[in-house]
Amino acid sequence: MLELNKSGTDRSEPGRLPAQGAGPDARPADGSPGTGTGAAAPERVPLRPYLIVAAILCGLYFLYSYLQYARFGSPSWDLGIFEQEVRAYADLRAPIVDIKGPGYLILGDHFSPIVALLAPLYWIWPSAESLLFAQAAFFALGAVIVGRTTQQLLGGRSGLCVTVAYGLSWGIQEAVKSDFHEIAFAVPLLALVCRALLLKRWTAAVLWSLPLVLVKEDLGATVAVVGFLLFVYGRRLQGALLAAFGVAAFVVTLVVLIPAASSAGTYDYWQKIDKNGEQDVSMLDSVLGVLNSAVKIEMLVFLIGITAFMALRSPLTLLIVPTLGWRLLSQDSNHWGMVWHYSAILMPVLFLAMADGVRRSRASDRPWLASYARVAVPVAVAIAVAMTQHLPLRDLLRPDTYSAVGDARSDAARAALKAIPVGARVETDITLMAHLTSDRTVYWIGGAPGTAPDIVAINLDFGWARPIQDPVAYAQQLHPEARYRLKHRGGSFVVMERTTPEPSEPPERP
Repeated sequence: MLELNKSGTDRSEPGRLPAQGAGPDARPADGSPGTGTGAAAPERVPLRPYLIVAAILCGLYFLYSYLQYARFGSPSWDLGIFEQEVRAYADLRAPIVDIKGPGYLILGDHFSPIVALLAPLYWIWPSAESLLFAQAAFFALGAVIVGRTTQQLLGGRSGLCVTVAYGLSWGIQEAVKSDFHEIAFAVPLLALVCRALLLKRWTAAVLWSLPLVLVKEDLGATVAVVGFLLFVYGRRLQGALLAAFGVAAFVVTLVVLIPAASSAGTYDYWQKIDKNGEQDVSMLDSVLGVLNSAVKIEMLVFLIGITAFMALRSPLTLLIVPTLGWRLLSQDSNHWGMVWHYSAILMPVLFLAMADGVRRSRASDRPWLASYARVAVPVAVAIAVAMTQHLPLRDLLRPDTYSAVGDARSDAARAALKAIPVGARVETDITLMAHLTSDRTVYWIGGAPGTAPDIVAINLDFGWARPIQDPVAYAQQLHPEARYRLKHRGGSFVVMERTTPEPSEPPERP
């Protein structure tokens, strides 16, 4: 269980920290500048092995993402949404995301202005692939931070082992499969926050925490927990101020900033907690139902299990509580399980908590715990490798993963793309969406009434509630103010173009 005041590191061994009771200004015996913990100085931990492993992980992540993109296999509309947002920032415009609705200001949906930092990369590489590469790099950077910090704490080869375990963790792999999301920025930032806390670099912990409030609206609560940990560790003023800042950022973002940017004047995602479909759910029922699903329990077990349960020995584990809190309260089953990207930001926290837990347990008065601590890291690596057999990166070992890039379906999709003029306003489904957002205005199918887009392009095999028998009639049903004709058909892909003039009055922003 969590031990806030017990370090369990009273014995001095090579490559290990002395007790946390050592002052923040502690220095190595040779008088050189210390890390504030008595750990080996950072320069004594080699960087090259971690960069090599990180480069391999980055390559694997990007290769998977690229192949999924090239196979027209995006699992959701999110990659298209984020490309429209980054493209707007790159053009020095407000982040309008037409996929969410014509003229939709995305800051009224989720508050993630940090995504603007990708604009320079987009200037060089104006494609959704640039976002996929950036995410792969951020995840790999997290591996470097987690691994090197672990080696400073535990010594030996534990750092490289934990780098592999983190890099193959299910939370990271599922996030790679889910295409790009803003939480990619939070992964290395949280790794740096945890590193600073473990090495007693209190000011660094504060500074690395601050940008988290720009990643996503809920992370202000996580920043508040960092402040709480600082307070518990004895940095009372810094901790109190940071906790107050985190709470204030959380409240202001959800109550003021997002509603101000939203045409609805509210934060839409409250409904994820207080509504189950059309049925209202009280907060009490939401709280009582946090563990009412086997899917939720499975997720919790695997979150802690990937660290060989050693993360429970570290107070850092408290940092996962805010994210888990809203996920377990949500009525949306997509938030509960081990799929999608929601668990990625928990991975650096849990693996560094594991390193801290192992360090604390090595000097435990309980012989069984001290013995287990000596094998916990290899156990975590074995768990990560074993689980990979059922996780996304396993697909990289399957020949059909590569052959699908040039199969008949992909060729038909590429032919459909060629039939859509650059600069056109296109209404489409998920299949083609992220391939169009770099140089066309893209709307979600059925989500742009009154726009009469130039092109309606659909994949008949997308998984419609009812099969589309007559694509042209379907396009005119969506836009009765216009008429369309069939321009291209190949395989399951149909492209229709408008034959009537564009409406003079643009639709109002939803």
